[in-house]
Amino acid sequence: MKDKQPSCSVLMLPWLAHGHISSFLELAKRFAKKNFLIYLCSTPINLKSFENKITQEYSHSIQLVELHLPALPNLPPHYHTTNGLPPHLMLTLKEALELSAGNFSAILKELEPNFVLFDFLQPWAATAASSLNIPAAQFFTTGAVTSCFMIHFSQNGSLGFPFSSIYLHDFEEKKISQILNSSSASGVRDVDKIFEGVQNSTSIVLVKSFREIEGKYLDHFSVLAGKKAVPVGPLVRDFADDDEGKASIIEWLDKREPSSVLYVSFGTEYFSPMEELQEIAYGLEISGVSFIWIVRFPTGENIKLEDALPKGYLERVGERGLVLEGWAPQTKILGHTSVGGFVSHCGWNSIMETLKIGVPIIAMPMHLDQPLNARLVQEVGVALEVKRDINEKLKRDEIAKVIREVMVEEKGKELRKKSKELSQTMLRKEDEEIDLVVEELLQLCKIEKTN
Repeated sequence: MKDKQPSCSVLMLPWLAHGHISSFLELAKRFAKKNFLIYLCSTPINLKSFENKITQEYSHSIQLVELHLPALPNLPPHYHTTNGLPPHLMLTLKEALELSAGNFSAILKELEPNFVLFDFLQPWAATAASSLNIPAAQFFTTGAVTSCFMIHFSQNGSLGFPFSSIYLHDFEEKKISQILNSSSASGVRDVDKIFEGVQNSTSIVLVKSFREIEGKYLDHFSVLAGKKAVPVGPLVRDFADDDEGKASIIEWLDKREPSSVLYVSFGTEYFSPMEELQEIAYGLEISGVSFIWIVRFPTGENIKLEDALPKGYLERVGERGLVLEGWAPQTKILGHTSVGGFVSHCGWNSIMETLKIGVPIIAMPMHLDQPLNARLVQEVGVALEVKRDINEKLKRDEIAKVIREVMVEEKGKELRKKSKELSQTMLRKEDEEIDLVVEELLQLCKIEKTN
């Protein structure tokens, strides 16, 4: 146990998705190393999934705090998370979270933290903190580009970026617009709740980003939001956190040549339609490149891996391809010397992991913020995107072409060189980012106390 008293106590309230909670937890670990006391607040079902990720090193600095949601029809406690939540219950979950504002206020009164960090869709958290004279700030677990998009959309209903390299196709903007225009029982659009959270923040908002990657977009976000956008770094977990299981994957990688293997994964909450999965399978086969492919199916769907793949696929690719279902130690795989590229859906957590490790990306965005992230990493010079056809479909020949460009041809050498250079910069400057965040929070707490 630490001898000295914590310099600051922070209560964190992430959105109820595992990707968001992971980002808050990684930030909590950084703060803990700076002598902060952290209260990580979420529903019991979510906290149960994360309690084993708080090692002995952090057990005295990070405390888990249960937030109980009200009982609503068709939403028992095991559905107080987006993990495994039936899509038709998402609006009910949002409503239940809003109705927990009173419980959250009671937690603040009991714990009396010096600062509150809250996620999107939770402007009421800042209101509750303000009523107790506790400073609060919204933490965007998305990057600055996506954060800019959401704020601009709230104000203008369109993208409107002054940066031509970041764009959305019409079908992509339509899909994102539908999501941002959705609302819960309160009738307020989600995108407006996000902007309200920014307005309710103190003079800063935190962004899971890195200035060397998104400097101009962080500055643009500050202008749009009217608050200083403070990057907190990539918040990538340590390789040691991926130690459990799957030793056979590492043994398989150990037998391969440096930078010869392609890692393929589309995150934990996106499931490829069967037609798309087949095109990806054929694209990998046609490319002739060695690969590890992690395939996932929705919970409750009784699908056999062999039946989802083209007939005779596993026999044809043989030892060249390792196709596995479920979970894999992603950071450990990406950090292996034999891995030379990553086919990714471009979720922000995966982007940050990949950039920090220094592996080029084959971008295959599916939905949400992923198209914006894909354009960003291509602009940075560490990725190539697989283009969809005029019917918005992925095609095997295009997939294979881009894979070979990155893994075999001269373009791949440039991407790997840029990826390694950026990785080294991120590793060198990561502590600086956190130090600046700590300074901002301590100053705000000091200002609040003197007022």
